[in-house]
Amino acid sequence: MLVYIFDQTLDGVLSAVFDAYFRHQQPDMLIGEGEQLPLFSEETWQVVTTDEKASRVWAGLEKHVSKEALKLLMVSWLSEEKTLSTPLFHYIYKVFGTKGASIERNFSDPDVLYVTNTARRVMHEQLRMKQFIRFQKAKDGTYLAVVSPDNDVLPLITDHFQDRFNDQPWLIYDAKRRYGYYYDGKVVTRITFTDDTTLPFSLDDGKLHEELLSENDQLFQDLWRTYFKAICIKERMNPKKQLSDMPRRYWKYMTEKQ
Repeated sequence: MLVYIFDQTLDGVLSAVFDAYFRHQQPDMLIGEGEQLPLFSEETWQVVTTDEKASRVWAGLEKHVSKEALKLLMVSWLSEEKTLSTPLFHYIYKVFGTKGASIERNFSDPDVLYVTNTARRVMHEQLRMKQFIRFQKAKDGTYLAVVSPDNDVLPLITDHFQDRFNDQPWLIYDAKRRYGYYYDGKVVTRITFTDDTTLPFSLDDGKLHEELLSENDQLFQDLWRTYFKAICIKERMNPKKQLSDMPRRYWKYMTEKQ
């Protein structure tokens, strides 16, 4: 078994495809640095990730697949699934070996199906994030929302909030990955905090520290909880349906569930 070892980045996957064609050797598996080698691995190759190799492979993909397929490849990587690297590598490798025939809708191919389904799961969660994000207003006028999605979906939702709330500053922070996006009313900037002790909110429930919370925001939160309870018709309560529409893993940072 031939195993390629890479740096666990998307550019690393693209560089691995470049190496495979350059060396005329298609690996059986792609694994990340530091991961345990398969039991029956006979040969390994260390992929050196470079912008040049990744750019050349991506430029080739742009000529062979649709824009929709290119987006699908990028979105699938946001799943952060360790098992994705090998099928993603094989998918891209096959694109250049089909001699003009497109494989992007060949769902009988297990690699194409795996990558496509992974991307669909990511896209489904980014839609849910748009529905379930709850903002709090700080005293300086900034709106804060804390989330902890299964997939790294923040890059997919910032355009939505920039368009919808383009007249006010906001910060959406991913507590799981310890980074966020801040919009100052003009541009969106990726930010991180050097130390969790400097966070203006609690990672446990996402709430702004009391001294930073706008005077009216606590009232609005209470009103929202009251409204949420008031519209609930007890005779029609369906916990199973509610969990399907609003999975429990999102409740932690939702005002009406606190």
